[in-house]
Amino acid sequence: MERESLERLLVGKDDVSVAARAALRSGGSHVVWDGSTSPESLAHIYGRRLRHTRRKGIETTSLERTVELLGRHRQPVRLGQIRAADDSWVFMLFLTEDGSRLIACTGVRRTHV
Repeated sequence: MERESLERLLVGKDDVSVAARAALRSGGSHVVWDGSTSPESLAHIYGRRLRHTRRKGIETTSLERTVELLGRHRQPVRLGQIRAADDSWVFMLFLTEDGSRLIACTGVRRTHV
């Protein structure tokens, strides 16, 4: 998916959309993978990640909301990712199967050892 197309999907005024769009515009890398998966399995996986990040004190943005939205979504989901140019944040994008609409977006601050 083209960078500009991805930017157009990140039109929300919420903190995570603004941050993901800024990371993309600042030269962050991006990918939208082919194929799709069930929203139920993604809700389960990201629910576990939410518990893990809370337990470890890892900063996230909109992860709880993402799990909620995936739990309510009933159609296959396509995944994308934006990685900030400075590698400080990774944003996961959850798109409709055809990639035409953003279902949810979450960001996780990268911890460097």
